[in-house]
Amino acid sequence: MITLKSEKEIALMRRAGKITAAARALARDMVKPGVTTQQIDKAVFEFIKSQGAVPSFLNYHGSACISVNDEVIHGIPGKRVLKEGDIVSVDVGAYIGGFHGDCAGTYPCGQVSDEALDLIRVTQQSFFEGIRYAREG
Repeated sequence: MITLKSEKEIALMRRAGKITAAARALARDMVKPGVTTQQIDKAVFEFIKSQGAVPSFLNYHGSACISVNDEVIHGIPGKRVLKEGDIVSVDVGAYIGGFHGDCAGTYPCGQVSDEALDLIRVTQQSFFEGIRYAREG
């Protein structure tokens, strides 16, 4: 059964989504050689909290899920130092007003190979192709 949301609930959902998108952008901007996944996680935590929200993944080994290269999604942040050429996926979520926002992105770390850039591009294109075919019901 689908429950229709009120204008207030939709506004709260939008707020959760905006906080999450901003946290993901912060993480994207931090993906650089020499940065640890733990540093990114801490910055995401502090940003989400500063917005009056709670990280959705809090206590799941961190506040964000950060995977590097061939690691499967929902990687656990830690002391790993990002290197030139890494491919970094960041999944973030924020909970506020009874609603969660959740989004992820994959980013190159410094200069990456043409093959890595192609992988990122094709994967993103595949996502949008899938969305194009999504229909109500």
